[in-house]
This record gives sequence, structure tokens and C-alpha cells, in this order.
Amino acid sequence: MNFLTRLPHCFGRKVLVATAAIGFLALGAAPNLRADRYEECHRRIAKADHRLHEAIEHHGYRSERAEHARHNLAEAREHCWNTYHRWWDEDEHRWHTERDWRDEDHEHYRDRP
Repeated sequence: MNFLTRLPHCFGRKVLVATAAIGFLALGAAPNLRADRYEECHRRIAKADHRLHEAIEHHGYRSERAEHARHNLAEAREHCWNTYHRWWDEDEHRWHTERDWRDEDHEHYRDRP
């Protein structure tokens, strides 16, 4: 059998197998990428929330650092909301699908010494 007559048959199978493999890899990776994106939002908000708690604890509820940290937390939530239409509530440990956070956040710390 001539090499040129076998080429299309052999080449066709390899293309089919390669296409199927690429398809499975692409479909298998999509949910993980989405979860990673949500995880990035979760970490970003958790970090901003922690910095706000630290600023309030060390400098006071209305301090300049607390206001800056509060602003950064609002930005992190806004970013996640605009990107995924959800935001992480670090205090309740859950995702919200409504834009229902309060800009005057962590007011329960106001009365702490």
C-alpha cells in the first residue's frame, strides 16, 4: 500500500482524536476556572474585611485608616458584584446574590472602647 493512499485515513483519525481531547480538556477546565474566579473574589473581600477589623481595633471606628479600609472593602465588593453579580459576606460566611451590603459597615464595633 502506498504511503499517500494511507495518509488521509491516518491523518483523519489523528485529527478526530486530537479534537476530542482538546474538547474534553476545555470543557473539564471551565468549571475550575469559574470556581477560581469566585475564590479570588472571596479572598479579596476577606482580606479587605480583615483589614477593616484591624483598623477599627487599633485606630478606632471613625479613624482615617478605618475609613480607608471601609472604602477598600466596598471597592472589593463592588468589583465582585460587577463581575459575577455576587459578593462574599465574611461575617456570615456566605455569598449574596443581591447588592445588599451596607456602606456603613461593621457598625457593631462603634461602641467598642
